[in-house]
Amino acid sequence: MPRPPLDGLIDDLYYLEGAPPYARLTLPPSPSALLIVNLGAPFRIRASADIETAEYADGCVITMPTRAYEFGYPLRSRSVGVHFKPWGPSSFLTMPAAVLCDRPVTLEQVWGRSAVAELRDRLASAPGPHGMLTLLEEELTRRLREPSGLELVRQMSGAIAATGGTAAIGDLSAAAGVSSTHLAQRFKELVGVTPKRLARTHRFTATVFGIDPTGPIDWGELAGHAGYFDQAHFGHEFRAFTGLTPTRYLEVRRRFLLEHPGHVLDGWPLPAD
Repeated sequence: MPRPPLDGLIDDLYYLEGAPPYARLTLPPSPSALLIVNLGAPFRIRASADIETAEYADGCVITMPTRAYEFGYPLRSRSVGVHFKPWGPSSFLTMPAAVLCDRPVTLEQVWGRSAVAELRDRLASAPGPHGMLTLLEEELTRRLREPSGLELVRQMSGAIAATGGTAAIGDLSAAAGVSSTHLAQRFKELVGVTPKRLARTHRFTATVFGIDPTGPIDWGELAGHAGYFDQAHFGHEFRAFTGLTPTRYLEVRRRFLLEHPGHVLDGWPLPAD
């Protein structure tokens, strides 16, 4: 867990090394953002069907996505990274988060080639994973800034998360004393999406994380408890978020469990092979 003030922006920092469970993994959207500093061979990301697969050698920044990403990994991977809260990257970006929505950028595009090269060199020579994560935390603290409207977005995002995405956005904006238009503009600048889109993502991920893939599932009951209009609505959301039907999603999750029991990545990334 990062120390203050980063703890208000970041869920965790991580170190990753070794062979991936699959050469390609699909990452469904969730209410979080990501920064990767790559220290190994380049990896690839396909953000959507209408964007070509791109290669990332130095690393990347991904603001909160609205669709599934496909990651392609080398035989062995090595990186350090940050799982941000939805608004987290805005304190380290020089452009509005909406510009990057569903369009990952290289770390060099955000911080510059020489600065990133120096950071990667320092990380590569740091004394072990703990030293690397400490160094990354120090770098983030040094680059920290507070964009306008951050506190409003943080409070509203917290209210949305607390209700599992079922909060009425109009009620939240009224309680905060701002217009829905103003709130949407601030969210696009700092999160990359509107409050309604963030709420939709929270509701979907909360529902999916509640699924036990090892047991039988009553999809209709699950959809009802999550507040979806009906099972068809839930199925539409499932395809929009993952590219899969609920039944196919379950098959893929069970395959991961069977082939890699207890793996650290089990639960959200899905085999794309």
